[in-house]
Amino acid sequence: MEDIETDRLVLRNFRRDDAADLLVYLREPKASCFLSLKLADMEAAEAEAEKRGADDEHVAVCLKATDRLIGDLFAAADSEAETFSVGWNFNPLFGGHGYALEAARALFRHLFEKRGARRLYAYVEDHNIASQRLCEKLGMRKEGLFVEFVSFTDDDAGNPIYENTMQYAVLRREWMPEAAGA
Repeated sequence: MEDIETDRLVLRNFRRDDAADLLVYLREPKASCFLSLKLADMEAAEAEAEKRGADDEHVAVCLKATDRLIGDLFAAADSEAETFSVGWNFNPLFGGHGYALEAARALFRHLFEKRGARRLYAYVEDHNIASQRLCEKLGMRKEGLFVEFVSFTDDDAGNPIYENTMQYAVLRREWMPEAAGA
């Protein structure tokens, strides 16, 4: 993937030397949907950074001034490469500064304008208010609520804990960079 620059960020492919920063926020993922990505140690983080760097589906989000990894985005294309499942995961130490919005706007612009995307959608747990707000700021609309849709963890007795999941989406014809602040 070609690097994408914003005022404060660079979106680029992952590198092995991103491992330490990746480990910081994947050692104990905050969002339950990322529990399966939990990393135990630096060796696992290095392997994950290398794996992510091998494709354009995973995007490292780095501070422009220091090249420090502060989070990541993903954009998984369907078979026709016109619909993308998108998402984000950021180091909580960098929350509250608008980095996720800035990065996601840049990714959306890239997907719509350079990759020819027709539709972008995101799944968000019903208790993840920050991601719901981010979807709305990006001009996405709530399409539905999937009740007890998926389980990422089990209770003490080993039974799955199912979560309610919302789907948000935006079509290219609905996305207006000016309205989304892009």
